[in-house]
Amino acid sequence: MTEPTTSETTRTALRVENATLVDGTGAAPIADAVVIADAEGTITYAGPAATAPPASGDAFTGRVIDAGGRTVLPGFFDCHTHLAYAHASQPGRRGELDPVLVTFDTATRMRQTLDAGITTARDLGGLATGYRTAVETGRIEGPRLHTAVRIISHTGGHADVRLPDGTDLSGGEMSELADTEDEARLAVRKVLRAGADLVKICATGGMGSPYDQPDDEGLLEEEIRAVVDECRRHGGKPVAAHAQGNAGILNAIRGGVTSIEHGYGLDDRALEMAGERGVFVVPTLSTVYAGINKATMEHYHYEKKVRWSGITKENISRAIEQGAKIALGTDAAVCPHGQNLMELSYLVDLGMDPMDAIVAGTRTAAELLGVADRLGTLAPGRVADLVICEGDPLADIGVLGDPANVVCVVQDGHVRKDTKGLLPSATPAGGRP
Repeated sequence: MTEPTTSETTRTALRVENATLVDGTGAAPIADAVVIADAEGTITYAGPAATAPPASGDAFTGRVIDAGGRTVLPGFFDCHTHLAYAHASQPGRRGELDPVLVTFDTATRMRQTLDAGITTARDLGGLATGYRTAVETGRIEGPRLHTAVRIISHTGGHADVRLPDGTDLSGGEMSELADTEDEARLAVRKVLRAGADLVKICATGGMGSPYDQPDDEGLLEEEIRAVVDECRRHGGKPVAAHAQGNAGILNAIRGGVTSIEHGYGLDDRALEMAGERGVFVVPTLSTVYAGINKATMEHYHYEKKVRWSGITKENISRAIEQGAKIALGTDAAVCPHGQNLMELSYLVDLGMDPMDAIVAGTRTAAELLGVADRLGTLAPGRVADLVICEGDPLADIGVLGDPANVVCVVQDGHVRKDTKGLLPSATPAGGRP
């Protein structure tokens, strides 16, 4: 019989007391709140202390976290990461050549992401499914993962990381090339065979790719339709579209994708179509606010980013104003890992209310990933994913952007980080209980 992992043996019922509750639904915060999770990691109560089950006697036999008046929120999502790549690495290059070192470096980035308050992440290119399984089975600690494994692009498109002589800089880990409808279907089948949870396509060119521009169109609308149809035939897998210029955005929406990634060139027509069809927008503003560094970027990449920065802010601000269905994503690797919740500040800077920004990173993100029945809000029956932070994020959303202010992270009922010793039996060294 297989021995249980350490995390499986340490999970007990938890009770968070003396907290201000922001539950991820957009409802007003609750002062002096209590959140209770059973030994299976399921929330049984989240609300005012006055109506909470008693903490003494036979009613509760778990461990108590005294939040000390801090804010408790749902565990956050990052819907657009690239955990297999170091920050500012060249497209397709993982940094280390030794695959063992790549694995350890990736695990480190996963830990940094979890410690930042991200309990669930969607990786949109380069991450093998073994990392997802490693988290699920307790081999390593990191966000629970949805991974696209590789990106479907046309030859010379945004995810084509091959040199002119055909050398694949990613070693075959980054992309599947498709130049016809049949090849698009085959590419879908290949990434699904590799275990992908979703399919990512390139509907436009991009910033970091040397061969194209963000306004260039990627897969044809007919090819996008073929991808979406192939996903429908295989369990209805979602389709995420890298889409920056507006022409490609429109192709992607008409083609039936689930989400528009980046969306820098969104115009009113695209926003209207996205709203009518229930398409999510993942703006990855971190790439604009924290992803531009002339010293570490190729010249073509820097020039494109500078040229598009103002356009992006204007268009995403309008998308926020018009009520687009926005989910939080950072494009971490283009921007630094482990600072994921800075994205909330950028959304607020472009006009989003702090509470709405929190919802974008919790409930709406859970809806995008199809897990809103289990994650994204703090309510009875939901999985016990939560973070406790210093300060009041509704008064200053920036407090969540500093991982040092995320003092406690609970994932699936396991205390993953506790830097203040809020849980008496936890060891606060580095946050590991």
